[in-house]
Amino acid sequence: MSNAVEPYKTGVFDLTHKLTVEKHDHTALITINNPPANTWDRDSLIGLKQLMEHLNRDDDIYALVITGQGSKFFSAGADLKLFADGDKARAREMARRFGEAFEALRDFRGVSIAAINGYAMGGGLECALVCDIRIAEQQAQMALPEASVGLLPCAGGTQHLSWLVGEGWAKRMILCGERVDADTALRIGLVEQVVATGEARNHALLLAAKVAGQSPVAVRAIKPLIQGARERSPSTWLSEERERFVDLFDAVDTREGVNAFLEKRPPQWLNK
Repeated sequence: MSNAVEPYKTGVFDLTHKLTVEKHDHTALITINNPPANTWDRDSLIGLKQLMEHLNRDDDIYALVITGQGSKFFSAGADLKLFADGDKARAREMARRFGEAFEALRDFRGVSIAAINGYAMGGGLECALVCDIRIAEQQAQMALPEASVGLLPCAGGTQHLSWLVGEGWAKRMILCGERVDADTALRIGLVEQVVATGEARNHALLLAAKVAGQSPVAVRAIKPLIQGARERSPSTWLSEERERFVDLFDAVDTREGVNAFLEKRPPQWLNK
């Protein structure tokens, strides 16, 4: 797989024919490309997990943007045809594949941005939920409608949505099947920005480009501290925060960043 995704460094690579990967300076642009609704299946979930492993080893990548192909769907989630026959073994495998893929995306060592360019439903919204930042186009619609077909969100939706919007809105969306538009999503904290139709990708790439101004080593140390409050009381992280601050002085980029500031020049990060 590491060799298979190498071409994205010089252009666009079609991964499993359902994910495309394109490099923009220090940003990897991932496009979900499985028409008509950009659904996830076994191959694309395996591909996403392997792609995350590759990007985490690439010192030249500081951020990623994930979006959907076309103008209607970010992603409609899983193809329900996979579950129509009630095969429990297949359901178990797909739940595991979703978990592995989206947890790998969540744990990407850089900054991940979801550019929600249309409907983000079920597993499609769960994909966006595990990203660090979400930018939605004005016409986007978001929902976790699994209970309406007798299922439940199995790729982190019950946990990540609750963390972002609170228990009340999570219950409205999951238990009552409420779909939210972009403005509502912004108001309740589900997304961080709403932009005009067709502009999510560009705004996400512009935001991702700002990450290049940050030390990738520092970002890698900071991100788990921010996310850690989901698991433990913030006060329990304070001593670790201080230790990680000191640990950064082992990094080449820390010396580079401080000296670049004192010398009034842009830093040249080595990601080391």
